[in-house]
Amino acid sequence: MSSSNPSAQRPAQILVVDDEPDLRTLYELTLLREGYRVEAAGSVSEAREHLDAGRFDAVITDMRLPDGLGMEILQRIQQEQRSERCVVMTAYGSAENAVEALKAGAFDYLTKPVDLKQFRTVVASAVQAQAAPARPVRQAEDSGSKLTAITSNAGIAALERLVGGSEPMRLVKSRIAKVARGMAPVLVRGESGTGKELAARAVHACSQRSDGPFVAVNCGAIPENLLEAEFFGARKGSYTGSSQDRDGYFQAARGGTLFLDEIGDLPLAMQSKLLRAIQERSVRPIGSTQEDAVDVRIVSATHKDLQAEVQAGRFRQDLFYRLNVIEIAVPALRERREDLPALCEALLARIARDAGMPIPALSAEVLQRLSQHPLHGNVRELENLLHRAVALSDGDVLHIDVSSPAAQLEPAGAPPATATQAPAEPQQPAPPAARPAAAVPSDLQSYLDQQEREILVRALQESGFNRTAAAARLGLSLRQIRYRIARLGIATPGGDDSHGNGPDD
Repeated sequence: MSSSNPSAQRPAQILVVDDEPDLRTLYELTLLREGYRVEAAGSVSEAREHLDAGRFDAVITDMRLPDGLGMEILQRIQQEQRSERCVVMTAYGSAENAVEALKAGAFDYLTKPVDLKQFRTVVASAVQAQAAPARPVRQAEDSGSKLTAITSNAGIAALERLVGGSEPMRLVKSRIAKVARGMAPVLVRGESGTGKELAARAVHACSQRSDGPFVAVNCGAIPENLLEAEFFGARKGSYTGSSQDRDGYFQAARGGTLFLDEIGDLPLAMQSKLLRAIQERSVRPIGSTQEDAVDVRIVSATHKDLQAEVQAGRFRQDLFYRLNVIEIAVPALRERREDLPALCEALLARIARDAGMPIPALSAEVLQRLSQHPLHGNVRELENLLHRAVALSDGDVLHIDVSSPAAQLEPAGAPPATATQAPAEPQQPAPPAARPAAAVPSDLQSYLDQQEREILVRALQESGFNRTAAAARLGLSLRQIRYRIARLGIATPGGDDSHGNGPDD
């Protein structure tokens, strides 16, 4: 039998395992028409004989066979570290079997009765993934240790954007490189500001789908009445203002990765529709009578404890198990303090590049003070501190004052605060009792806006400009605080919300 790596000189070799002769023949004919070479087996023992005889590019196996389970074939492939990508076919309604297979290392799954168009798409993805070693390969060096992964240069670059050589970060990068090879859904978990979107982008860049689109969606930022149209698309005339057909996020991410950020903020009604789209791999645009097949890999992220949300009835348990097939936990900055120097260097380099200025230096004393700061906002709070330090600096060396709740910064050369010269405190509205009784504002709305602005600015400063934390402190939703920030024209450092290091990651 020929080599296991497909090439232009030979068709890919597929092993089909199913105990129903009619279905087995249907799968064989479908694959032969696609140009593959096909061998077939009707049991676990026959499949073992074929595997003993040679190598394949992909193995497509039914879950239930006369003499065992398809999982046994998958387990053998995993134990022997063979290169075949395994696709498992499960009965309709057996979602737990599909999840179990994905966790055991299956590349993907199909639900019976199998849709032949979907069948061809999944097999093509499996063959493409098996061929991935033929792509350019590099080794990523991580603080003296080498992270070896079968990935493209884009994948290495994405992993290097996850700055840090601490043991927690090495484990994160290693897990990303490993799980990127399959199609199993990934849940990225971590506190706000830890870089969950960067981890999701690395999963995409390290996968065989890296040439496809990466579509990032903030589930908490979409008005509830627009969720279905945004996710699944809409046909012309399906609702007021719909003047033409439009694709949703699922269609836009075809052949690539759909990143569902802050998945815990998705309303329950939309959760059930999302679950069906993931299970059926098809979506029905609003106003359409037909479903569109979609080929996407789902990566989601949350700062919430989804298991607690499930127990509280705010998140569907079946959707949680479907999304949480593989988990990547991004550590908080306090769990990897040794990465602070490298993070500061990388962040300052980017800040200086954007500002068109030389890269400023941080003294050992400043780094020591930063290492003792709580940094509840993680990397985002650190970036905001450095942004403000650069903005206020008038020399080559930055001085950072992290003593106040708002982490006030001093420019280089500024005199130290004395007993008579205390650091400036955030302006606070005077207590109502201190106001003159006759001080009636001439413009009530402007007066109220000013009070609201002062409260919002103070809450943002004390949370390190983490909008999610500030909103929680004020009893607002993320959507509400964003609206107020925009309406009142409050400037917030740290970049826009769509960026990987945005203020609401």
